Amino acid sequence: MKRVVITGMGAVSPFGTGTDSLMKSLSAGDSGIRSMDDFAQITGLKPTIAGKVPDYNAKSIPRKFRRTMSPMSIFATLAAQEAISQAGLNKDILSGGTTGLSVSSTVGSVQALQSFFTTFLNGFSIEEIKATEFFKIMNHSCAANLAQCFEITGRVMAPSAACSTGCQTIGLAAEAIAIGKQDIMLCGGADELHPLTVGTFDIIQAASTGYNKQPTSTPRPFDRDRDGIVCAEGAGILVLESLDSAQERGADILAEIIGFSSTADPSNLASPSSAAIARCMQLALDDAGIPPEAVQYVNAHATGTKLGDAAENSAIASLFGSKPLVSSLKGHLGHTMAASGALETIATVLMMNNGLVVPTRNLINIAPDCMGSRHIRQIERQPVSMALKNSFALGGINTSIILRRDND
Repeated sequence: MKRVVITGMGAVSPFGTGTDSLMKSLSAGDSGIRSMDDFAQITGLKPTIAGKVPDYNAKSIPRKFRRTMSPMSIFATLAAQEAISQAGLNKDILSGGTTGLSVSSTVGSVQALQSFFTTFLNGFSIEEIKATEFFKIMNHSCAANLAQCFEITGRVMAPSAACSTGCQTIGLAAEAIAIGKQDIMLCGGADELHPLTVGTFDIIQAASTGYNKQPTSTPRPFDRDRDGIVCAEGAGILVLESLDSAQERGADILAEIIGFSSTADPSNLASPSSAAIARCMQLALDDAGIPPEAVQYVNAHATGTKLGDAAENSAIASLFGSKPLVSSLKGHLGHTMAASGALETIATVLMMNNGLVVPTRNLINIAPDCMGSRHIRQIERQPVSMALKNSFALGGINTSIILRRDND
């Protein structure tokens, strides 16, 4: 099995374009959540806040590629441009067959679906539907558009697992490299904001609705007064490659992926199980060949829901006790859906390389059902050489990744 390292990272988030913007805003304790005036026009929708990507330069993507892209594919492409540049990959490497791609979204573009059916249902006609709409709607839209834009000829995967997507794509990309099927993989996730996404969580009573007039005060992971998810958008793309390839190219190594686990929890489609989460993390530790006490930081999935945060915290406390630092970045970013696992993995690597750990924003009073873990509420400046990243999804899909900073 080949060792797998990270040599490039790119981000588009509610804090803007670029990993520098992401890390600067997280370190400053900023919130990317704001009021959404258009949400108030939708009958029955209770949340009126979200995390939206600010102005971005879509025209840096040639029009011949951009015309088949919805916002989430544009986000993914902008993030990929940054990651590819940092990794120092040229056109020959990207198109040579040894580079593959593992990128996906929760669903195809909801904006494109709305446009498609608005046109179709207006007279039940397809005459006005643009030929490019389907390429935005198909579930592997991000992966296909990236492959076209960067001329990827290796394997292309688009594993969609809702909120676990970003971490699952990273883990599957790492496995493809570890078994020698590809030397390099672009991987990550992307999603775009739409009222129907927010409405989905509102319908199942998992959305934050109590802070509409105080948008920066929610979500509140692990907090006594948490009341649900705040939806957001963005993209995170990483360049993974074998250690041999990275060393041969003289690439800077940002971190190593040493463990991955993706498991299913059949106990409930919507409510998480603490035992299933603990099992997923233990399998990632087993894959890495390290004991729980080796982990110094856990980047939690924690979205700010009552059931989800309590279940994850119980699993962390049972497996790790109060030794590792624990924080969630949802209080800063909101829940960027399929992008969350990738963006938060990128942030974890940035923290490891900068010798600091960002606390959970909006965690004022630790909830009684979230006790037992070492939650942090201010920046901790200390070296972290081993970290675990969690992502969990509706449908019972759990994922955990183990990151190591040294590569000796």
